[in-house]
Amino acid sequence: MTDSIFEDALNRARQYGEIAGVSQDVIESLMYPNSMLRVTLPIRMDDGSARYFTGYRCRYNNTLGPTKGGIRFHPDVSPAEVQALALWMTIKCAVVGLPYGGGKGGVIVDPKELSPMELERLSRAYVRAVADFIGPQVDIPAPDVYTNARIMGWMLDEFEAIKRIKAPGVITGKPVRLGGSLGRDDATGRGAYLCIRELSKKRNLDPAKTTVAVQGFGNSGYHVARLLNDAGYKIVALSDSKGAIYSPKGFDVASIHEEKQRTRVVRAVYCEQSVCEIVEHDSITNEELLELDVDILIPAALEGVITESNAGAIKAKYIIEVANGPILSNADPIIEEKGIEVIPDVLANAGGVTVSYFEWVQNLQGFSWTLDEVHTRLQEIMSTAFSEIWDLAEVRKFSLRSAAYAVAIRRIGEAVEAHGTRDYFSS
Repeated sequence: MTDSIFEDALNRARQYGEIAGVSQDVIESLMYPNSMLRVTLPIRMDDGSARYFTGYRCRYNNTLGPTKGGIRFHPDVSPAEVQALALWMTIKCAVVGLPYGGGKGGVIVDPKELSPMELERLSRAYVRAVADFIGPQVDIPAPDVYTNARIMGWMLDEFEAIKRIKAPGVITGKPVRLGGSLGRDDATGRGAYLCIRELSKKRNLDPAKTTVAVQGFGNSGYHVARLLNDAGYKIVALSDSKGAIYSPKGFDVASIHEEKQRTRVVRAVYCEQSVCEIVEHDSITNEELLELDVDILIPAALEGVITESNAGAIKAKYIIEVANGPILSNADPIIEEKGIEVIPDVLANAGGVTVSYFEWVQNLQGFSWTLDEVHTRLQEIMSTAFSEIWDLAEVRKFSLRSAAYAVAIRRIGEAVEAHGTRDYFSS
């Protein structure tokens, strides 16, 4: 799957570019990354041995601005995955109207096998290797899978030491005291929650009667589940990489999160202060979670979990793509034929890059916004983007994914066409 994920992303960009009716020059510009860097990172381990890790950074398309995208530490990182994620980020930034192109980075590593000091050495080594490839006006990294604010702080510190300058705008998702933005920690989940809230208005969904399954209980999955739970939606299933829990009665998300912080396991519990007790539930697999008969399914783990082989078994009425690329393109026709409405990743998880943009703006201005300002501005951007995509889908009888890509590619197209396309030069 990993080897074909980039080709899958290209196929979607090509398909939806033709639907958008833009110049062939625009579509062609999205078929090739601007630049792709591969680096080797030598690390001294705690036992004195040396290990070598492979890292990547892709600057995919800078038509609308400097490239922007996360850095993930994961055993399955590959050049194809990094390029696919960078292409999706290009589309995502254009969907919500940010002055960014798309980028992405990663290191092939299982961070759970590293000590805290080894993790710091790896983070700093990565920045040393890519320091000439990134910058506040060139390419701005952020956290992604298995990276976090602390790791971004190490990376910022290393970049500033190399360049001998203060440059907080080079990296977003940093600790607040190092120039990070309030509201960045839950931004991806909050953006998805805002999309679900808009969807609920359009489809007259009653939160108390709306069941939700969330695959992936990392940062994004936890926050969208928490916000939905607080708003009265019934969270009936949750999972991490080890397995899933299901109860038609619903779970208290805060209790499960508290238990996971203690034990590193998703367990079906209800907590009162420090006392937690197991609640009635079924233990199921991640694959079984995807096929539950629920109203809303939220894949919030990794890409490619819904494919041609299992799409026919999906029973949810709505899918909210909090992960990047959880539905492969060969599953799209099956999902559409079943009448399942999908809020695509390039809209649903755009809250993270939007608040990263807010952080970058604050860094460049040397000014900090309040949490209320961040939440208000995020709501405005997400609601506007949702309405624009929804209205286009209604008028043109598009899927929401088709409409989102059409909006994004047209924006990129306007910038490309401003420089002249084959139509201009051949006239």
